[in-house]
Amino acid sequence: MKKVESHKLHGGDLQVWQHTSATTHTEMKFAIYLPPKAIAHEAAKTTETTVQKCAVLYWLSGLTCTEQNFIQKSGFAEYASRHNVIVVAPDTSPRGIDISGNDVPDDSAYDLGQGAGFYVNATQAPWATHFQMYDYIVDELPNLIEQHFPASDQRSIFGHSMGGHGALIIALRNPQRYASVSAFSPIVAPSQVPWGQKAFSAYLGDDQSTWANYDSLAWMKQSAHSKKLPLLIDQGSGDEFLAEQLKPELFAQAAKDANYPMTLRMHDGYDHSYYFISSFIADHFAHHAAALQA
Repeated sequence: MKKVESHKLHGGDLQVWQHTSATTHTEMKFAIYLPPKAIAHEAAKTTETTVQKCAVLYWLSGLTCTEQNFIQKSGFAEYASRHNVIVVAPDTSPRGIDISGNDVPDDSAYDLGQGAGFYVNATQAPWATHFQMYDYIVDELPNLIEQHFPASDQRSIFGHSMGGHGALIIALRNPQRYASVSAFSPIVAPSQVPWGQKAFSAYLGDDQSTWANYDSLAWMKQSAHSKKLPLLIDQGSGDEFLAEQLKPELFAQAAKDANYPMTLRMHDGYDHSYYFISSFIADHFAHHAAALQA
């Protein structure tokens, strides 16, 4: 691994790292915030003092984003520092040149290819070799974080838009791995909206029976939910994508039918941007901190 950025922030350290991914066969970047307690854990190694490792909160960003958007725009660090939780924000897709020197596939549109991994394991050419973002987020990245940083195996996950879709489906499919889940403006029914239909057709193929594995609405309807995680969704009523792409009411109804406890909060006038996220990010940290400390 190679550290490419480091900044002091709210008593902690914000870092950006680059590593060679065995899952995507490319170099991947992720941002990590180490709160004061995590820094104390590292310092304690030299003094033989025992300091407990920190829980980790994974953030998944939306279309066109890199690891930078969340750390620059959300105002998260104050709350990560207050709750002493490590925050990890990976890139949204493989990019650039792969480890063999070949170009990673891309598309000229903003909603497919690089910057638009949709947190699935692609099965179709030319995407399948590199676009394995589901496995990267669920397995490779947590293993790397817990090996190299003062991170415990307590995890929660949240995200925005495409990343909200990713957080929901990953948490619903792997409830034993996470303590809680939340999302801002998530794509809750990707099989039923243009963004998801375009991405799923390209990455997974035309057989829509395979799409349900990555559709949180379908998963909510069909799964037994032996473990039900604390689940929070925030959505702005002024979001320009609300009616066509997001449809949170479908997910809320499915959760009600499944007797799955969740909170959907509609916020008058807020749009799809990080202005919305930064307005309510404190609530999401409180939501996850309560679950991680339980």
